Amino acid sequence: MTEQSQKKLGNTLWAIADQLRGAMDADDFRDYMLSFLFLRYLSDNYEAAAKKELGSDYPTQIDSSVSTPLQLWYEGNLDDVPEFEKQMRRKVHYVIEPQHLWSSIANMARTQDAELLHTLQTGFKYIETESFQSTFQGLFSEIDLASPKLGKNYTERNAKLCSIIQKIADGLAEFSKEMDALGDAYEYLIGQFAAGSGKKAGEFYTPQQISDILSTIVTLDSQEPRTGARQRLDSVMDFACGSGSLLLNVRKRMGPHGIGKIYGQEKNITTYNLARMNMLLHGVKDTEFEIFHGDTLTNDWDMLRELNPAKKPAFDAIVANPPFSYRWEPNEAMADDVRFKSHGLAPKSAADFAFLLHGFHFLKDEGVMAIILPHGVLFRGGAEERIRKKLLLDGHIDTVIGLPSNLFYSTGIPVCILVLKKCKKPDDVLFINAAEHFAKGKRQNQLTDEHIAKIIKTYQYREEEARYSRRVEMAEIEKNDFNLNISRYISTAVGEAEIDLAATHRELLEIEKAIAAAKDKHNAFLRELDLKPLP
Repeated sequence: MTEQSQKKLGNTLWAIADQLRGAMDADDFRDYMLSFLFLRYLSDNYEAAAKKELGSDYPTQIDSSVSTPLQLWYEGNLDDVPEFEKQMRRKVHYVIEPQHLWSSIANMARTQDAELLHTLQTGFKYIETESFQSTFQGLFSEIDLASPKLGKNYTERNAKLCSIIQKIADGLAEFSKEMDALGDAYEYLIGQFAAGSGKKAGEFYTPQQISDILSTIVTLDSQEPRTGARQRLDSVMDFACGSGSLLLNVRKRMGPHGIGKIYGQEKNITTYNLARMNMLLHGVKDTEFEIFHGDTLTNDWDMLRELNPAKKPAFDAIVANPPFSYRWEPNEAMADDVRFKSHGLAPKSAADFAFLLHGFHFLKDEGVMAIILPHGVLFRGGAEERIRKKLLLDGHIDTVIGLPSNLFYSTGIPVCILVLKKCKKPDDVLFINAAEHFAKGKRQNQLTDEHIAKIIKTYQYREEEARYSRRVEMAEIEKNDFNLNISRYISTAVGEAEIDLAATHRELLEIEKAIAAAKDKHNAFLRELDLKPLP
């Protein structure tokens, strides 16, 4: 699918969302819209695989008593269904019953079938508990099909759902053979809903341009970035994964077989469900990813609480865009937590370093971590200064990248990217000041492809450029009391141009001549009118 077609599909879906949401706000309607898009993707993928599996036995024509070819095959081959579903679980990793397929649901919507709502409820439950080899309990928990926002009673709610689904089905009709692009359309819609959600969007969406920078950095060779991208990552982790866009961007760069497994963690239940759907929509099999619903700071994921150092999970690449300056309540026991005890606890007022240390603890020795944080982590004192000093003296901070302000939907503040490594070759720190390199947008500033490429190239080859980038030795950083404020190391001031006095004098003489000539011409007009000329 071309970029133009993808944009058209995204615009089509957004127009439907805009038209139908009515009394619902963007956050509520998002869950319905994206869930139906998700069902459409799963169904298209499943029906294509079923047609391939059944070959010539797949019905080419159906009658009015059934809504899908697969339903007709099921009814005529009841004894063969268990073996067929076993094969489908092996090949596509999931099963959808014929009556729950999008084509069947869309047909019910078109005919205003009174059982549509019940069928959807049953279908969503089946997908959560029966469809996949792994269970996706609560995948649709945020979609309240009994919500009064859909209608006062069952009949009104059923009619509203029929209207919504029919519009989506009609809008998608011309893209019916482009199911691979539905994942991109899903990402587009998440972005559009993020724009409409304002500050709430920071909970689930990292702008694509920033995601591109982080994903490129962690896929380059960790020790020798100039040699290019790594061939394979055994694992990648995002401990504040939102809708999963950062993780998917890393996968896109590595290719579908370039990553062993994707791991994510997300505290917000709605966003957690978005992430799981997003993975499946982009063709990531349920065995190829694990998203955990829980609090990163309290570390309630059992997998990450392994006390045996030999069994402790560790990741090749870690990317993260955690909530900025999040207030947290560390208890006394956390001072002895293996993640924090050698560095100290981040202050209650800002958990930025707590998030960073959590991720860093699980980074492999040869791994790379890229995390988005507010600029305050570079210079704030107290506990944060002590953590920063320890990371610097241990040689773990590789690069500091300052980005422009107003890049996010959720905040206008400028942010930075910190690149960390447990083992790094250069004994200096690379500073990149990209804060003044952006294209101004109506609501958000934008990084163009050229801006992004410049940041990546500077990081990859550790280049130095006046007023843009510089490699700074640890001795200089120590003299600055381990303050990493970028302006201390890169001057953005432009020197005043030298004035050529002789040229300026000649220019003034020419101006005086022009004034005198204009005055003479003006006085000539005044004399013609018998008026007194100017002195």
